[in-house]
Amino acid sequence: NTLDFTRTLNQRHAAQHPAHQQLEGRIASYELAYRMQSAAIDVGELAHESPHTLDAYGLNSPNSSLATYGRMCLLSRRLIEKGVRFVQVCNAVDKLGWDGHDNNTDYNIRNAAQTDQPIAALLQDLDQRGLLDSTLVLWAGEFGRTPMMQGSSGRNHNPYGFTIWMAGAGIQAGNVIGATDEIGLRAVESPQSVKNLHATLLTALGLHPDELCFEHLGRQERLTGVAESWEVIPGVLRHTRQNHP
Repeated sequence: NTLDFTRTLNQRHAAQHPAHQQLEGRIASYELAYRMQSAAIDVGELAHESPHTLDAYGLNSPNSSLATYGRMCLLSRRLIEKGVRFVQVCNAVDKLGWDGHDNNTDYNIRNAAQTDQPIAALLQDLDQRGLLDSTLVLWAGEFGRTPMMQGSSGRNHNPYGFTIWMAGAGIQAGNVIGATDEIGLRAVESPQSVKNLHATLLTALGLHPDELCFEHLGRQERLTGVAESWEVIPGVLRHTRQNHP
């Protein structure tokens, strides 16, 4: 077949260039990408989805941004059904995104109109198909927005206190963890670090946070840090919490 023929040509090319030690790895990555794409070749074909499903995700909405994001969420469900292990959906349907340095209220109204319906449909769809219990859903950004005005009714970046939510595999539904101060600037009740978030996600996925290592700039690193302390955020998971002093 095509893949076997391509592999033969690649191996011949690699044999002719033995000094290029990264060739084998590059060839393997291209072949893996091809196998992944061919295994899910029909994932973008939505013709067999019911009218109810298309409406639930907002694909028939006159709001084109909502329809685009709804298609992304529906495609993510289809990828999960195909066994794809990691799916990222970014709602940057337009160039503005959530970066509300000006007119932040308008940004939020527009973004909520794009995302609320498709996200709700995705969670309900995963649940009805028996996929939610084995799928960890994380809704997050890298920071929040300040309560103080910036520019023309805008809000600046705020890394000191913001909200994320999780659903699905191993998550204790309905729990609210922590709180910000009275103006929404800083986390003052049960503040959590990114290391703790990573530890919680890894534990929910069945991985011990200290055992997942990766090489970065010649060093062995962990998402929870090499020597830093971490804990699984209490109240998030349905099973016993772990910590590492």
